[in-house]
Amino acid sequence: MIVKKNGAMIHREAQNFKKKELAQTWAKNKTQELEEFGVNKQKTCLIGDLLDKFINDRSLWDNTGRTKQYVIKMLSDCDIAKIQTDSLRTSDIIEYRKNRLAAGAKPQTIYHDIAYLRSVIKDALPVFNIKANFEIFEEAVPVLIDIKLVGKSNKRTRRPTSNEIERLKEGLLKRQNMRANGQIRISFIDILDFSILTCMRIGQVCALRWDDLNKDHKTIIVRDRKYPRKKRRKSHGSPAFSWVI
Repeated sequence: MIVKKNGAMIHREAQNFKKKELAQTWAKNKTQELEEFGVNKQKTCLIGDLLDKFINDRSLWDNTGRTKQYVIKMLSDCDIAKIQTDSLRTSDIIEYRKNRLAAGAKPQTIYHDIAYLRSVIKDALPVFNIKANFEIFEEAVPVLIDIKLVGKSNKRTRRPTSNEIERLKEGLLKRQNMRANGQIRISFIDILDFSILTCMRIGQVCALRWDDLNKDHKTIIVRDRKYPRKKRRKSHGSPAFSWVI
């Protein structure tokens, strides 16, 4: 990409891509940045500072799942947080992967870490007016998957055994009794049993409201329910969550 003013070149930038579509997307985003900030006026910051901005933005943070919140906070303490948002390279992501693997994380976990980092960096320009090298993920992620450096989770093929569930309950009972001393008692075992019976996530169980319970129909509304194959969420009652009261 070349930008000229009065016949003189004032900005030149290049990036290699495997596909023409990726190059066109990069050029479009780069043109948007230059039009908004001007040449040599793009605002940038450390990735850690960008993560802090995301955390402090209540409209974003309050609508972020618990797992993603945990990962974003963890990323803030990693070496990758010390890199400028516009200077992130594939080698930095590979180095992050090596450090996480050495700490005991599995390739599937690291894949999700990178996906969450990608989502925050994607919001950098439109939400925070911060220049970020979002396009690097289009290059890095397929490479990491191809060479088996990261991977998606395997499909679960079995249910927990009765013995495993009893062991879980033993641990939850100890935690439950520890919290009962001077604190609000949380019925962890009841939550576990209810989750198993209804196939609901713990966040969904804890978000249930008495007002949403329909005793006549023996149903309850599950708010902000996640669809297995879709990103969108919806609040609704379903026969899948009916039980005899």
